[in-house]
Amino acid sequence: MSTSLTATPAAGEQASAVTETRPVQRVLIAVALVFLAAFLLLPLAAVFTEALRNGVGTYLEALTDEDALAAIRLTLIAAGISVPANLVFGIAAAWAIAKFEFRGKTFLTTLIDLPFSVSPVVAGLIYVLMFGASGWARPWLDTTGIQIIFAVPGIVLATMFVTFPFVARELIPLMQEQGTDDEQVALSLGANGWQTFWHVTLPNVRWGLLYGVLLCNARAMGEFGAVSVVSGHIRGETNTMPLHVEILYNEYNFAAAFAVASLLALLALLTLALKSFLEARHGAELARSHRH
Repeated sequence: MSTSLTATPAAGEQASAVTETRPVQRVLIAVALVFLAAFLLLPLAAVFTEALRNGVGTYLEALTDEDALAAIRLTLIAAGISVPANLVFGIAAAWAIAKFEFRGKTFLTTLIDLPFSVSPVVAGLIYVLMFGASGWARPWLDTTGIQIIFAVPGIVLATMFVTFPFVARELIPLMQEQGTDDEQVALSLGANGWQTFWHVTLPNVRWGLLYGVLLCNARAMGEFGAVSVVSGHIRGETNTMPLHVEILYNEYNFAAAFAVASLLALLALLTLALKSFLEARHGAELARSHRH
């Protein structure tokens, strides 16, 4: 009788999932690094180089200009209203979709994904058709004296529309992964619904929630398309930071344009740093929220 022997890996050895040779691996890595340098690092360096080309004095003068300060203030107002509003909506929507079964659940999930499939310009145009000079709500707006288009409310509404999926989309998979066992235990021990939410559900999703708020804020402060449609580009009144950058650039005021743009670049770097920190400290929990 012959016995066939099968070679097995020695203890401590692991079969590599990578079958490419070393030169091929190096080429692929080099291509990825060159791509990142050309399309991410180089533009980022160009922004700060152009912003400081004429010196720190010119840079600070551009940032302290009255129109620039008005654009920064309006950007903070829009983000300060839309992010908390989307935070409340995201938590409520994620709670309803992940913890309950009801008619229209699939439809609600589809609505949450709507801003991802609609161009921001189209989203802004929707508000113009609703609240503009020929919009169906115009008679009521004229009666009440409320101005939405070419005013702060229109900018806030447009910002909210394009940013409301971020928090909900981070929380829904995470809540679905956790199930309802913890909540049921808390309820069986005598906690009411509000106590269960604050002391059980919310602590379990806090890092995913912070991650969603971070992305929502970054998108709110950098939004251009939808805000451009509803703002009217009124200098010093309805221009956010991205719109102010566009106006300065069109006027060939490159130093001021890149100075304001550098603030948005700093926001992007801060967002990436916080994102990396959260992924490093709480990577397993955040990974569960990205499986779906």
